[in-house]
Amino acid sequence: MSGLAVNGVADICIVGLGPAGQALAHRAMAAGLKVVAVDPRPERLWPPTYSCWIDELPEWLPQSVIASRVERPVVWTKAEHRIDRPYCVLSKPGLKAALPLDDATVRAGRATVVDAHRVELADGTEIRADVVVDTRGQAAPGQRRTAAAHGIFVREEIAAPMVTPGEGLLLDWRSENGAGADEPPSFLYAMPLGDGTVVFEETSLGLQGGMPQHELRKRTLHRLERHGIRLTGDEPTEAAHYPLDDAPPKAGAGQVVPFGSRGGMMHPCTGYSVADSLALADTAVEAVRRGEDPIAALWSRQARLVYWMRMRGVYGLGRLTTEQSVSMFDAFFTASPRQQRALLSAHDDYAALGGVLFMTVARTWPFNWRFDLVGWRNRNRWVGWDYGRAEPRAELSDHEQTSTP
Repeated sequence: MSGLAVNGVADICIVGLGPAGQALAHRAMAAGLKVVAVDPRPERLWPPTYSCWIDELPEWLPQSVIASRVERPVVWTKAEHRIDRPYCVLSKPGLKAALPLDDATVRAGRATVVDAHRVELADGTEIRADVVVDTRGQAAPGQRRTAAAHGIFVREEIAAPMVTPGEGLLLDWRSENGAGADEPPSFLYAMPLGDGTVVFEETSLGLQGGMPQHELRKRTLHRLERHGIRLTGDEPTEAAHYPLDDAPPKAGAGQVVPFGSRGGMMHPCTGYSVADSLALADTAVEAVRRGEDPIAALWSRQARLVYWMRMRGVYGLGRLTTEQSVSMFDAFFTASPRQQRALLSAHDDYAALGGVLFMTVARTWPFNWRFDLVGWRNRNRWVGWDYGRAEPRAELSDHEQTSTP
C-alpha cells in the first residue's frame, strides 16, 4: 500500500463518476469548492441509454446534451395518447463533455473504504474531505421491486414501420408482445437515439425480482415481428435490471452522503434517476458550501412524502394484470399536465401527486380492479412466477435465430 495522501483535505470527495457523480463534481468545482473525484475508469463513456423530459434538465446544461428530441411522445393504452411535453434521449458524449472536471483532482481507482471524511483506494491512496458523497449506484435487486428491460438497437430505416424520425413510443401497452392475459405484464419503449438507430425496449416495472432478460427479449422480438421488422443479426443490445425501492437516506451531519440512484433518486414508478440527479446537484453543492447537511437540503418533508406516495404506486403497478395496467394508465393519462408531472417528475409536489393518485384509482374500471391497485387483493399475484428457461438457439424460430443473443 502506497499510503499517499491527495492534496490535503478537500471540501468534497465524490466516489463514482456516473452521470450523477460527474454532475455533482462539476457543479462543486464550478462553485469554487476543492473537489476530489474517484472512479475506477473516470474516462469511460457510460454504457446505458439515458432519457428524460426536456423541462427536467437544469438551465446550466447546453443543448448539446440532447441527442434526439420527440415533441409529443406517444402512449398506447386503450387508444393513442400524445403527450404535449417534449422528451429527449441524452447524448452520452455530449453530457460527458458538458461536465468537465478540469479544476478537480480525479483519481482512477477503486474505493475500498468510504467513510464520512475519508476514502481509501485499493492502492492505499487516502483522501480526506469535509464531505464524502457516494454516487456508485445500486446493488443487485434480488427479490425487491425491480425495473427490468431488454433493448435492441435497430437502424432507423428498418424501424420505420413502428417508429419514424421525430416520433417515439413512451409506453406501448398494445397486445403485441405474445404474452397471455394471465402472464406478468410488460410494455414497449421505443425511441430514436439521434445516431441513425432506434432502441426497442420491452420493459417491466414493479415486479418483485423483475422479469428475466430471456422473457423480455422474446416479447421484444414478437412485437417487431408483428410489424414486419426483421433483424440482421448484427443489432447491439442492452439489458437493465435494477431496484426501484432505494429509500431516501436519513438526514444527519457527519455521515457519507448517498447521491443519485444510491441516494433515493431512483424514481420508483418510472426507473429514471439521471434528470433528478442533474437538477439537484446545485442543491447538494450549496449545502456543502454553507456547511449544512446535504441530505436535509435534498430531502425535505414534502420530497419524502412524494417518495412515499410513489412507492404506493409502484406496489400497485407490480401486482396488476396487463388488462388492469392498461386501464390504470389510460386513467392516468387523462390527468392534467401538472398532475402528470407530479407523478413523472416533480421532486416535491405532494398535493398534485396525491390528487392524481386518487384520481387514477377512482377512474380505473371495472370498480373491483381498484382493490388490486391499492393492495386489498392479489398482493403477491406474480411472486414466484415461472418464466421457464431461455430457449436453446437451435429451438428458436427463424426470426429469433437472426438476432443477437
